[in-house]
Amino acid sequence: MKISAGKLRNLIKLSDESGRFKMMAIDQRGSLAKILAKYAGGDPDNLPYEAMARTKEAITELLSPFATAVLTDPIYGYPYSVRHIPAECALLLCTEATGYDKAGPGGKERKSKMLEGWSVEKASRAGADAIKFLAHYSTEASNDARSHQHQVIRALGAECAKYDLPFLLEVVTYPIHEASVDTPEFARKKPGLVAECAREFSKPEYKVDVLKLEFPADLKYCYEYSRRVFDSKEREPIYDLEEVRGFCQTLDEASRLPWVILSAGVAIEEFIKDVELATEAGASGFLCGRAIWQEALTAYPDIETMKEYLESDAAYNFTRCNAACDLAVPWFDHSPFEGWDSVELAGQEPDWFMKY
Repeated sequence: MKISAGKLRNLIKLSDESGRFKMMAIDQRGSLAKILAKYAGGDPDNLPYEAMARTKEAITELLSPFATAVLTDPIYGYPYSVRHIPAECALLLCTEATGYDKAGPGGKERKSKMLEGWSVEKASRAGADAIKFLAHYSTEASNDARSHQHQVIRALGAECAKYDLPFLLEVVTYPIHEASVDTPEFARKKPGLVAECAREFSKPEYKVDVLKLEFPADLKYCYEYSRRVFDSKEREPIYDLEEVRGFCQTLDEASRLPWVILSAGVAIEEFIKDVELATEAGASGFLCGRAIWQEALTAYPDIETMKEYLESDAAYNFTRCNAACDLAVPWFDHSPFEGWDSVELAGQEPDWFMKY
């Protein structure tokens, strides 16, 4: 596997000294606005800019010291928060617009889009160490919806390669025929859907460097955890823990790239178990947001009380997540690198630097 000098250096910066990713996400926009408006008693569409920016600033300031990298957005997060990210902590900037365009019959399909007025070039000039893009994807969607996602991701991958910035692709599945993600029908499909996402976007044509993936099952439908372990709702189990371990192994085999786990808004206890199972199978760490810090938002708009939670409970949550992936597979030991000594710098000829 050959990799450019810029991408190699930035992948090193995104991970710890052992090659494991312990990254925090605070790039949420639409979903965060809804939560803050709920506790402030207002309209999310009319939430003041300062409310979002100051919330992201507090979370970044108090939790980024626990992270190997922080993912934020260029609208609310970067302007107020960049000064609070430690020098040893890498910066990821997202490039997708919040939400998605509805498509297909009944508007059940989803098309992601780039953030208007933003680009990989601008992110590079802003000091980003890597680029992240969120794509909603389902193998059950129409050719039109899937082709749109393929085209957007290919174009972004090419831009990341042009500027030698690692491309971290977040892929989220969604239900088309089911009422919601929290149904036994979708829980049964999820392992296959997530594995197919990994298989598709591991293809070299997309120029992705790291995949950010969902946990390939819903542990609330797992026999060992279905009786109100992670929330107050009891569910009929549809698989057991050994089957879930098998799903994780299948996902690792499907991904031909280093991969990390996202939290998808689950509670911290469930996410820690997700991390343990995923890294046991081959994941190289996590990129987590709400599972770590979401409870702090219940104190909004009291920023000082929020900070107290962030400094105590949220910091403890982060420490536990970091411990849960201490045995994760280093990114350079995963396909397609398979060992630090096998990582080959693209253009090691004497005049390689002339390309810059």
